[in-house]
Amino acid sequence: MALILRTDAARADAWRAALERQAPELDLRMWDEPGDITDIEFALVWKPARGVLRGFPNLKAIFSIGAGVDHLFTDPELPADVPVVRMVEPELTRGMTEYVVLHVLRHHRRQREMEANQRAEKWEMIQVPTAPARKVGIMGLGELGGASARALAGLEFDVAGWSRSPKEIPGVECFHGDFGLDAFLARTEILVCLLPLTPETEGILNADLFAKLPKGASLINAARGGHQIEADILTALESGQLSETTLDVFREEPLPAGHPLWRHPRVTVTPHNASLTDPIGAVKQVIANIERIRRGEPPLNIVDPKAGY
Repeated sequence: MALILRTDAARADAWRAALERQAPELDLRMWDEPGDITDIEFALVWKPARGVLRGFPNLKAIFSIGAGVDHLFTDPELPADVPVVRMVEPELTRGMTEYVVLHVLRHHRRQREMEANQRAEKWEMIQVPTAPARKVGIMGLGELGGASARALAGLEFDVAGWSRSPKEIPGVECFHGDFGLDAFLARTEILVCLLPLTPETEGILNADLFAKLPKGASLINAARGGHQIEADILTALESGQLSETTLDVFREEPLPAGHPLWRHPRVTVTPHNASLTDPIGAVKQVIANIERIRRGEPPLNIVDPKAGY
């Protein structure tokens, strides 16, 4: 039984160490040294090249290193009979919750304006309401979105969430489906996108959606660059429909030098680091699922290929 690992070079050593420490009996293969591919039963991967996974004839499961699985389902040759397992890992969830809370608070407290005043040596009292008077909306109420919604509700923000299917979260007003989207947007002053990237959500952060927000609302996208139409974000900022935005993801990454988002005075750019999977905790989940498969049980957190999450 062998597992093949594919991750970015900067984190490969950490993943290798975690696997070797927690599963010394596992035959670990690195992506560029697969050996006999008929031995490989499991793949732990991030953004593998298209068509490569199909070449492993005895795969029993494909584990995504990150929370998103769109990097796998864009492969038209992904083996249809092999379960894809999404990453649900406590540190990944905790990191995203910290990121969302941090930037919601920055938007809520108008921190960008105060920092600009400091640079200009301008003493100005900026008054803001307290959390119960601020309406925050989270698009996507899965593992990450649900945790962020609960954290913000715990700070007494007026939190709503929107998802494709019905959800129930204590302290959070939940909307769902196409018929619930407009009402959700109309009441949202700070919009947070944590949706999975699917054909239905591709480009969802666009001019039509921004027009349904209250004028001067703000946007935080920590999901996928494919969700946003960046030209529409810039237009909405210039018109005042959006007051500011925090973006952790982009259609092209790294964000190219000279891109107007880099220097826009009301845009915060972060380098797709809102939350990173912790190899130690993630490997525990992978090993537990491998053991389930050995026992003839399905792994936990299987992705629905039709839904894309």
